[in-house]
Amino acid sequence: MGYIHCCGALRKTRTFKLVPPKDILISEVDVLTRCPVCGHKVVQLTRIKSDGKLSTIRRTNSKAEKLFKKLKKEILYEIKPLKYDNSGKFYLNYNEYGVIKRCYSNLSNLKLGLKENIDTQPSFQNKFDLT
Repeated sequence: MGYIHCCGALRKTRTFKLVPPKDILISEVDVLTRCPVCGHKVVQLTRIKSDGKLSTIRRTNSKAEKLFKKLKKEILYEIKPLKYDNSGKFYLNYNEYGVIKRCYSNLSNLKLGLKENIDTQPSFQNKFDLT
């Protein structure tokens, strides 16, 4: 999945790998079917030549459709991002005092290192006293 800069932000696009011509190493096309802000269709062709130079061609609306139809026969495959499962199965069985929990309580309720002491709270009366 690629990104195209449109209307002041990066927009997610569909990326296709193309058959590279003889003097080009990598050739890809990014297609933004509709920008959520301006509603334009954007097609961007990106090529890396054998000497390391990068070239891009960007078209919008009707010219983008013509460019994509022209490049459609050269598409090898679509580059799809890998999907990772971020949900884990880890559960902390100990509370803040090191004691094994007997029930599954919410970890956001833990108050590590929190003390309630009247002597450690700042006194605002002494701060404004001018004596």
